[in-house]
Amino acid sequence: MNHRVDRRTARVVYRYEDLMSTTLESSAIFESFKMRAEAVSAQVERVATKEQAIDLIVRLLLKEGVEDKPHCGAVWAACPMIGKAEAQKLEAVVPGLTFAVTRDLAADAKVGISQVEWALANTGTLVQSADEVDKRLVSTLPLLHIAVVSTAGLLPDLPAVLSRVDPRKSSYIAFITGPSRTADIERVLTIGVHGPERLIIVMVDDLEVAA
Repeated sequence: MNHRVDRRTARVVYRYEDLMSTTLESSAIFESFKMRAEAVSAQVERVATKEQAIDLIVRLLLKEGVEDKPHCGAVWAACPMIGKAEAQKLEAVVPGLTFAVTRDLAADAKVGISQVEWALANTGTLVQSADEVDKRLVSTLPLLHIAVVSTAGLLPDLPAVLSRVDPRKSSYIAFITGPSRTADIERVLTIGVHGPERLIIVMVDDLEVAA
């Protein structure tokens, strides 16, 4: 009986098994995040590519009635996934969308969009390095916040994030768990008092972590 093993074939098998293991682990951690985020009233979408993410966001903006009128605009904070040329094209496709974020525009906007660095699977929380003021404005003042995050930035828990934060680069870290909510002494829950009424999370598989 021949017991010889083709090493090249074996390496292919091992690589396939490693890939399958990674894929299954990624799927499990995503489902954990999705379940917990939706439990606090967030909407979670997942796409494969940056192009699909942009297409989804455009469709969401049009569906939400974004237009160049008072209280109907959208503000998008500068981020690695959108270059200057892409930003100009998007502003042409969606009248009322601007990447020139100011406090007044954000306060008047219907939708704010930002790219966040990490997400926590065990709580459904987004973690954003928000040293830039425009990131804070678009994620707190509009009624709807659309947050874009790389699937590679999906981590199991807070210690995993803290091990990646460089305090010399990140002096302002924001934690976002669902839409803004508060309750009075009688435990009456109110959504959107201190921030957005709705949160849509778009996870993108081929997007680099915005570190």
